Amino acid sequence: MPEPFDVVFRARRLIGPNGETSGSVAVRDGRIAAVEALDAQLDAARSIELAADEVLLPGLVDTHVHVNDPGRTEWEGFDTATRAAAAGGITTILDMPLNSLPPTIDVTALEVKRQTAREKVHVDVGFWGGAVHGNLAELRGLHEAGVFGFKCFLLHSGVDEFPPLNPTELDAALRELAGYDALMIVHAEDSDAIAHAPTAHGETYGDFLRSRPRGAENVAIAQVIELARRIGARVHILHLSSSDALPLIASARADGVRVTVETCPHYLSFTAEEIPDGATQFKCCPPIREARNRELLWQGLADGIIDCVVSDHSPCTPELKRFDIGDFGVAWGGVASLQLGLPAVWTQARLRGHSLADVVRWMARKPAELAGLRHKGSIAVGQDADLCVFAPDDAFVVDVAKLHHRNPVSPYHGRPLAGVVRQTWLRGQQIAGDGVDITDPRGQLLIRQEA
Repeated sequence: MPEPFDVVFRARRLIGPNGETSGSVAVRDGRIAAVEALDAQLDAARSIELAADEVLLPGLVDTHVHVNDPGRTEWEGFDTATRAAAAGGITTILDMPLNSLPPTIDVTALEVKRQTAREKVHVDVGFWGGAVHGNLAELRGLHEAGVFGFKCFLLHSGVDEFPPLNPTELDAALRELAGYDALMIVHAEDSDAIAHAPTAHGETYGDFLRSRPRGAENVAIAQVIELARRIGARVHILHLSSSDALPLIASARADGVRVTVETCPHYLSFTAEEIPDGATQFKCCPPIREARNRELLWQGLADGIIDCVVSDHSPCTPELKRFDIGDFGVAWGGVASLQLGLPAVWTQARLRGHSLADVVRWMARKPAELAGLRHKGSIAVGQDADLCVFAPDDAFVVDVAKLHHRNPVSPYHGRPLAGVVRQTWLRGQQIAGDGVDITDPRGQLLIRQEA
């Protein structure tokens, strides 16, 4: 007699590797052990039957999260950030190397980050390293310690302790990383273009938008692509907001350049035209652009030029958003949205004829592939039993007071969204949903897996 499974999920609708189907998903020892027909006879200690309006999704993977812990824990922290992730159907996050103190730019700082996170994480957490002015000799050590790749800026990062790379330094860093095929992820805005743009100031969003022109993105992306072409390095363009760059990226990829690209829910949801004066909760860099630009980003997703959609959750305290004066020039730039990515993207995707299978590809499978997380991002035998029970036709109005990230600030406040995450499961154990108060953190700290 075969040993019973730990739990079996029975779903009239589930998103598998080949699209939407129905089926039973059996879990043993935290892994998916079988995917069978809906009516398959599977003996299990526990059976979860999804309601008729629910769809079983793989847990989402968010590779762009600023947890800011340690050092700026008044902005965010591992407990609050990973609770928010779990509530949003996200089962794996990768933490960015800056805004924490110390930044993750050497092995000692990485260990500080891991010690801080240990015993606090409600989802699985991995770490990016940083490539900054002066730390070229630290990159191999960070790589060997298991970071998932390296983030760099080409202009001031917003914090002095994470300085940018100049063109010569970017070339040297890419040559170093190419030696062991490590991934460089790039905040691609050109410092010279920004320096020659109008200065950001005042309450009018249009003035801020002019201070971060799309040309600054386009020039920087072209520079990164040409270096990657010359060196043979792997590069990833972060938080694409300029649709102008899409043909350049498509052309480079057709030539064999190893370049991938992400965008974020806020670029797919909001438009510059609708942002009120003084609404600094919308400020981020690169900025939210015009309605036509948004539609071209959606087309880039449909065409497969944009690989994935991740949050760029970059919160701060309410005071740093300067709601007292509403000045876009001095407010901190960053959108807080970690818990809302799935419903935000689904709300817009369904209006444009996209399916849940598309959303899962953008928000689970492709981010997992980007990071080399071979056991994440899909419902298949051998994968971690990371699952999300999602009601796509349910709806809610966002109330920041009910979100789990540390500070009650988000541009989504008051916005109606389609799709409700009802349960989230990590390696076969429920970590969020249905009113369950999960107090015992069950996440693990991840290291990069060798290919």
